[in-house]
Amino acid sequence: MAALISENFKFAALFFKSKDVVIFNGLIALGTVASQTAYNIFAFECPCSSKRNYLYGVAAIGVPALVFFIIGVILNRNTWDLVSECRIRKFRKLSGAAAFALLGSIVGRAVVAPVTWTVISLLRGEAYVCALSEFVDPLSLENFPSTPQGLNVMARFPCKDVPVEMLRFWGEIERQLKYESQLLGWLIVALLSVMIFLLQCLKRCCSPLGYQQEAYWSSYRVIEHSLFQRTADAYAKFQAAKSVKNFFGFVALEKEENDLMSECQDAKNVIPSLEWNRITGVYLYRENRGTPLYSRLIKWSSYTTENNIEATEKEMGMLY
Repeated sequence: MAALISENFKFAALFFKSKDVVIFNGLIALGTVASQTAYNIFAFECPCSSKRNYLYGVAAIGVPALVFFIIGVILNRNTWDLVSECRIRKFRKLSGAAAFALLGSIVGRAVVAPVTWTVISLLRGEAYVCALSEFVDPLSLENFPSTPQGLNVMARFPCKDVPVEMLRFWGEIERQLKYESQLLGWLIVALLSVMIFLLQCLKRCCSPLGYQQEAYWSSYRVIEHSLFQRTADAYAKFQAAKSVKNFFGFVALEKEENDLMSECQDAKNVIPSLEWNRITGVYLYRENRGTPLYSRLIKWSSYTTENNIEATEKEMGMLY
């Protein structure tokens, strides 16, 4: 049973890895919708107090969106490639177009959850109604009784903590504010849809690669990263086992780990920091004499095989 569960899990992982980033973004959006719905049901509570309503409503929409955006930036591997590029090469070999494309990729993936949260909040309308209820002009409501309290009375409407003769106006106030909130939400959806379409068109028009080659490049990057991480873990285990054995005179390994150690006998003793730096950082598509170089690792391998170490320090013409 454990083996069956493990195989099913591996199959699911491979399935999602093999699909486009749209699936991942869709899962993020669904998770954000669920979180937003749970928050509105269990935690949202308008203070119904003048000046506090607006702050609370704006915070309920903006603060979670900001947190989601920061988390999205942190979890994006391109962010740390950019940081490494700054640290290692001081952006000397990064063109403006490449920097713009990379930042666009980071921001584009990071805004999925914030935009979803904001749009769902606006379409539901609770936070918007809470924030702007105190700014509704009583004169816009027919036969609304005059009151010296002004904004304080309007701010208490979301909690229905108003005199009985005023309570009948709540339905009209709520409809007006939800209309504005949902209209704003749908406008954001429409604007983003047009922007995404135009950016995709721009990307396809500016790319030197055909659709099939781009699909191959995308698959290659996923597979290379997966193999590199697994091999790096095995290499780290091999080096750790050597150090532990040197200290104790033996090392306690499982059977699979023993098999792994025997396979790693030809591994390098130490990989210099310079070599790590050569395969780390920002990398977009390049070619060497017509041969595609899909990653820094391919570039390093290509020039190392040719015994042309100096060339690894030179950046070829930026194509994409």
